[in-house]
Order: sequence, then structure tokens, then C-alpha cells
Amino acid sequence: MSKRIENPMLCDLSKALLALKTEDECINFLNDLLSINEMNAISQRWQVAVMLRSGAKYSDICESTGASSATISRVSKCIDNGEGGYATLLDRLYPR
Repeated sequence: MSKRIENPMLCDLSKALLALKTEDECINFLNDLLSINEMNAISQRWQVAVMLRSGAKYSDICESTGASSATISRVSKCIDNGEGGYATLLDRLYPR
């Protein structure tokens, strides 16, 4: 499933993200970097991932987050067969 993107600009962005030290710094950076729609979409996907980890049903996730079943399915596939990004953070923040 993975179409891994690696280029110098993405590597530079990842270094910038790793340099953030506080939640406020992160939120400020993301607010400057992303449009409102992009911010909402990314936040929604993360909440979908969190709810999937907790065992929530698609219908409950859809109702709670407003995500489409296609978005929920995509996030689920990434959790199961992606690069491991979701799994790494879910394991750290919401261990089973």
C-alpha cells in the first residue's frame, strides 16, 4: 500500500517537527504551516486512528469525528499495512 515519499524537502520538514519542544510550539507551527482544512483533515485522521485503536466501530467513529467510511478505511489500512507511523505513536500514547 505504501507510496513512501522521500525527498529533501520532506526530510527538512521532519527535522523541523523533531525540533519542536512543546505542544504550544507544535500547534503554532502547524497553524502557520497548514490551512484550516488541512489541519482539520489531519486532526480527524489522528482521532480516527485513536478510536480504531480503542476498538470503536466504524459507525461510532463516523458519528464522533465526521470522517467518511473511506477515510476510516484508509486510516485502518495504514495502521495495519503502512509504514508504521500510526502504530508507533499509538503504541507510545495509547498502549494496549
